[in-house]
Amino acid sequence: MSYIVIAHNIRSAHNVGSLFRTADGTGVDKIFLTGYTPMPATKETIYLTRAHKDLAKTALGAEKNIVWEHREDVLALLKALKKDGYQIIALEQSEKSVDYRAYRPSKKIALIAGNEVRGVDADILDQCDAILEIPMRGQKNSLNVSVAFGIAAFEIRSKME
Repeated sequence: MSYIVIAHNIRSAHNVGSLFRTADGTGVDKIFLTGYTPMPATKETIYLTRAHKDLAKTALGAEKNIVWEHREDVLALLKALKKDGYQIIALEQSEKSVDYRAYRPSKKIALIAGNEVRGVDADILDQCDAILEIPMRGQKNSLNVSVAFGIAAFEIRSKME
C-alpha cells in the first residue's frame, strides 16, 4: 500500500502545516507540494520566512517526519504517478464528484487537495480517477482545505486497512 498527498497551489502556510500534521496522523507516505504551495524550511534554508515559521508552528514537527518533495509541474507529476500505478483522487466539488464515504481506494493512491478559494483546477480534475466530495448541510458550501483533507484522509486510511 502507498498513500501520498499532493498539495497544489495552497496559499496558507498554516493550512500546509495542518496538512503535514494530519498526514503524519494518517500514515501518509509522502507529500508532494506543487505550484506555489509553501514549503518547510530545510537544512539549506538560511533565513526563515514568515511562511516557514507559520508552517512549522502548525505542523508541530510533522514536517520533519513526513517525506516531502516540491514539484513545479503538477500535470507531469500526475502522469508519472499514473504510470507507476497510482489512482489519482481529488478532494473537490464537481458534477463528477462522489460522496467521500462511498469511495473504495486502491492499494496505491494519490489524494489531491487544492487552493483555498478556487479548489482543484479543471485540468487536474480531468486527470483524476475519482473526485471526492464531502456533503455540506449548512449555509456554507465548503470547508477549510485542511479540515476537509483531515476528514477525507482518515476515511481513506480506514478503508485502506
